[in-house]
Amino acid sequence: MRVVKTVAELRQQVKVWKSEHEKIVFVPTMGNLHAGHLALIKHAHTFGDKIVCSIFVNALQFERDEDLQTYPRTPEQDIEALESEDVDLVFMPEHDEVYAEKHKPKNVIPKHPINQELCGEYRPGFFDGIVEVVARLFDMVTPDVAVFGEKDYQQLVIIKLLVEDLSLPIKIESVATQREEDGLAYSSRNAYLNPQERTKARHLHAALMHVKTQIESGFKNFEALEQQAMGQLSLAGFQPDYVAIRDAVDLGNPAYATDSIVILGAAWLGKARLIDNLLLQMR
Repeated sequence: MRVVKTVAELRQQVKVWKSEHEKIVFVPTMGNLHAGHLALIKHAHTFGDKIVCSIFVNALQFERDEDLQTYPRTPEQDIEALESEDVDLVFMPEHDEVYAEKHKPKNVIPKHPINQELCGEYRPGFFDGIVEVVARLFDMVTPDVAVFGEKDYQQLVIIKLLVEDLSLPIKIESVATQREEDGLAYSSRNAYLNPQERTKARHLHAALMHVKTQIESGFKNFEALEQQAMGQLSLAGFQPDYVAIRDAVDLGNPAYATDSIVILGAAWLGKARLIDNLLLQMR
């Protein structure tokens, strides 16, 4: 496995692989890898020949500087884990390397209203920061396929829009949310939970599961279900930002003819902001 820190080194290796007609699969991460990340990499192997993984903590995704400074970083363990998963190249650039003016995407990136909704409402600029860095990484890696997790469902929808907007020849593949035994979705921010909070954390998944069960039983008052779930989370000790039921394709308000929906939730528990979602086929 090769570890590179500059765009020049990255592009040189990718150029060689492409000259050999190798299919490139890209898995972008912010490091502090857990079982959820490793599932993405396992999935990536089914879509191509060479796996490129990036480890880059994007400062534009953090609203508060203290959150950026305390974000868990485990580079040595990450490299060891990626090597065990047969990753071919790890791209670990510094901030100035990624954001150098010469690496700015040539095309203007449209800003969609969905960037400001759901998590975007509570984390201003968050998705704009994600789109900016992912567009740069796509231009640097030039992958044939990129793999993202469904746990960050709004991000997944926004990345698909980015690829469509820029007419990028990249296929976006998604992997189902990976969970611990009690249902809590794997996340780097789970490290912020103390033992008591970790015990409570399962209630986020449970609240969304209750909404799903109600819908499956025929209850269609989505607004009432959202409010009920918010109340459940508050009683469990969370500070909920939202619970929302949306169309799974574009995150719009679900219409009668919607084929699939997604139930999304975000809530604070101590210092950790936890997110989760559940997909549901309507017909």
